[in-house]
Amino acid sequence: MRHLVLSLGLIVVSSTLAGCDALGVESATQINAKREAEARAIGSACRYALRGIEDCFAGNSWAGKAAVFEGWKEMDQYMRDNQLVGMPADGGGPKTGASEEGTGPRTEARSNRS
Repeated sequence: MRHLVLSLGLIVVSSTLAGCDALGVESATQINAKREAEARAIGSACRYALRGIEDCFAGNSWAGKAAVFEGWKEMDQYMRDNQLVGMPADGGGPKTGASEEGTGPRTEARSNRS
């Protein structure tokens, strides 16, 4: 009787753990597929934002270069086939006060006074 209960308990536990996807545990294959999909999406976004592939590699060094390039090529072909124009990126992060001093209407006004 005791052996039967232990056997049934082991069967229940093993069948429950066999479905590790229900527990949220990802396998190495799933993790690699997810990373590759993210890298391809980054490449596509870089192409749509009119960024060069080198800039895309530099800004996303954690992503695999082959997958980024594949995504960039796919988006390039898609944009050519559908005659789409990319949207330029805004330039990245926030600007500091020092970088804004030399640009804009103030510079033109100063240069006109000289």
